Amino acid sequence: MNPKVTLYISKAKKWQAEMEQLRAILLACKLNEELKWGKPCYSFQETNLFIIQAFKDNCALGFFKGSLLKDESNLLTKPGENTQAGRMIRFKNLQEIIKIKVILKSYINEAIAAEKNGLKIETNKNTELVLPEELQYKFKKNPSFKKAFNALTPGRQRAYNMFFSAAKQAATRETRIEKYTNQILSGKGINDCTCGLSKKMPYCDGSHKSLR
Repeated sequence: MNPKVTLYISKAKKWQAEMEQLRAILLACKLNEELKWGKPCYSFQETNLFIIQAFKDNCALGFFKGSLLKDESNLLTKPGENTQAGRMIRFKNLQEIIKIKVILKSYINEAIAAEKNGLKIETNKNTELVLPEELQYKFKKNPSFKKAFNALTPGRQRAYNMFFSAAKQAATRETRIEKYTNQILSGKGINDCTCGLSKKMPYCDGSHKSLR
């Protein structure tokens, strides 16, 4: 158990029991536990596979490569319209998790097996982005911002659009867009640190306090 994750869950205002249950299931599958992007994240052989997320109306287990799963129980959903790889299973109470605990473990093990076998996700890079209205308004209001966004690599554009679109409330989408405006204007992706290195890289944690 990672003490940072323990602290995160202990301070959560909602979904503590649900997150603890999901955490126990994931740790039982012998995954590495870390706190990434401010959320409990679980990896296998240094590859991020799962993330626990607490939303206003539900608690979710995210599968970074969920599109590789068969989803025989029809549990997986897309976080957003433009999502190609990621999938989520959402829960509204603890009993929902306990009820499908065995199935959930099978999904997790299937994702681990896919990683072991080196399965790759075939993404459609030519898919046109469906931009939220708030982002389109920002483009009209700030042409320089639109130019900077369009200058980003397709992957960075998709990552930002997925993150913005995932918010259910318009106010939240606007807040997210404003938060990352300067980063987009600087030509950086959502996972890029302000130093220019990627937060995914082992030698930069985004805080400059523990470089390896």
